[in-house]
Amino acid sequence: MIDRLEKEVDMLERHLEVLRMVIENEPIGIVKMSNETGYPHHKVRYSLRVLEEENLIEPSSQGAITTDHTHEFVEELDEKVDETVQKLQSMKIEAPAEAEN
Repeated sequence: MIDRLEKEVDMLERHLEVLRMVIENEPIGIVKMSNETGYPHHKVRYSLRVLEEENLIEPSSQGAITTDHTHEFVEELDEKVDETVQKLQSMKIEAPAEAEN
């Protein structure tokens, strides 16, 4: 059950790393991102496609660039991550204390 969540978090981490690279280096291409992150080209390409579908980046002839929506997303990101962390914290089930003899 938790395995799927861990995989989603790993994928989100990759998407955000790719977005960070676009923000800091735009325009930037797949090859440069792959070389700098160590992610295979196909994983970078997938992250770029997801980010484009979310309207956070767009392609240009020189590589990926940010959109008008990128800044707003980044401003809200920390708060959304904090809310999700709090929700996950509230899901913890404390282990019962062992019976003392």
